[in-house]
Amino acid sequence: MTTASDEDFVAFVQDASPRLLRTAWFVCGDPHQAEELVQAALEKVYLRWRRIDRGAATAYARKVLLNQHIDTRRRRSREVLTAETPERAGHAPGAVEDTDYLVRALATLPARERQVVVLRYYADVSEQEVAATLGIGVGTVKSSASRGLAKLREALVTEGEHHG
Repeated sequence: MTTASDEDFVAFVQDASPRLLRTAWFVCGDPHQAEELVQAALEKVYLRWRRIDRGAATAYARKVLLNQHIDTRRRRSREVLTAETPERAGHAPGAVEDTDYLVRALATLPARERQVVVLRYYADVSEQEVAATLGIGVGTVKSSASRGLAKLREALVTEGEHHG
């Protein structure tokens, strides 16, 4: 028999998993690694579920996910990019190519800039929350976002010139 807490966690997983998966995929560029990151994050969230403020559960899961990514990057020497996207209900057929295009562009950014850009502009997290999640100052968030967006624009224009 499940407890109300377990039922709350299942509902949280169902609600948060798709967004966490996309965030992980944008951050790491590999759909398989993204799935592993989300699974590891959700496992850690579950272990602390009774102590987590339900209003902050998604932010906590995102922070765990990013910490897992940082740890993984330290262990691996390179990332593997793929054209395959994670499963996503209801996306348009052309979205796969557009998303692949974006993931390749994001992969050109240094890890910190990529994390900031994904959190700020995909996950729609405030500068203060990004700073708290990554353990950096708000000024660093602003400068990393600015540099990251400039490099992303340049990469997308360059990629568009190759396909246009």
